[in-house]
Amino acid sequence: MIGYISDNLLLPILDFFYGLVPSYGLAIIALTVVIRLALFPLSAGSIRSARRMRIAQPVMQKRQAEIKAKYANNPAKQQEELGALMKEFGSPLAGCLPLLVQMPILFALFATLRGSPFADVPYTLNLKVLPADQIATVEAKPFNSPSHSIFVTATSHVPVIASLEQGTKLGVGDQQSVTLHTRDGASFASVLADVQDGEAFTPSWSVTKGEGVVSVDSNGTITALAPGDAVVEAKIPGLAARSGFLFIKALGQVGFYTDGAVNWDIAILVAAFGASLFASQILSGMGMPPNPQQATANKITPVMITAMFLFFPLPAGVLLYMVVANIFQALQTFLLTREALPDNLQQILDQQLSQQTVAATATGAGSQRLPFEPNKGKK
Repeated sequence: MIGYISDNLLLPILDFFYGLVPSYGLAIIALTVVIRLALFPLSAGSIRSARRMRIAQPVMQKRQAEIKAKYANNPAKQQEELGALMKEFGSPLAGCLPLLVQMPILFALFATLRGSPFADVPYTLNLKVLPADQIATVEAKPFNSPSHSIFVTATSHVPVIASLEQGTKLGVGDQQSVTLHTRDGASFASVLADVQDGEAFTPSWSVTKGEGVVSVDSNGTITALAPGDAVVEAKIPGLAARSGFLFIKALGQVGFYTDGAVNWDIAILVAAFGASLFASQILSGMGMPPNPQQATANKITPVMITAMFLFFPLPAGVLLYMVVANIFQALQTFLLTREALPDNLQQILDQQLSQQTVAATATGAGSQRLPFEPNKGKK
């Protein structure tokens, strides 16, 4: 499904925007905004549900405890009352469904930005080499990799598959060529023959695991050397992987620290992601009574997620998308926090804020008292 969404929805939108303004950076931003606008109703439902549950949760927990205690010996009545409570305030799980619905699209968008034209596209082949006397008993099963759309021009891309006719099991001394071809069977080499400077997309071949088990030449011919497991990788260059945008040196650049140098463009993108995530969480608490546990989570979560991208690096193009998506999410959160609440929830919120004010006043008055009474008897 993810590949279908990418090929038939996201890439055509990307082609459209690149046709308007020939900049892959702007195309990423435009694609992100379009997808976020399309998913606005779903994500708005999740934000509304989270806001309402944050207000109603203390009351719901108290009411649930009372219902379970009151109808402990009457399960049917207990379920009826709990159902009525959910109907009154809504289910805590109501915000999960919109997230689940939009996940395939978001995963497809993520996968699109990690592939061509924004990054080099790897085809990974997991191989097993058997002794020559054992391979004769193994039934050959052809292997086909997942399809990846490869951009060969700014607006032209073809789905390419890597195939092994005899499968991923070889006998010592056997040779087998990896075939890169389109879905209709045309070889990738024939596609490149019709493209200006097509040799720029010639794949590179390498053994990433088991160098003593197999070898591979520049044409993709694998030779089995010794029994064991091996991984061969074909990598097709991305058209825009080395294209820059604003302060970004290359949209396909991966890693905060490479070749002994800090990539400051990646550092800025990661920092912007953390700042926008923090802002979104702060905005989600606007107009709400303070929650110490939630406040701590709001501080720690952005730091943890941001730090994760330093250890599990992503291409600059993906980080650009995530920053834009977070900014859009923050604006959406700001708008929805100004939305009127249902009367029953507004009443609960007013009570919570009133109690907060009373508590703050009492605390302030207590802090103004003298820490001790003077010893009046001392002269």
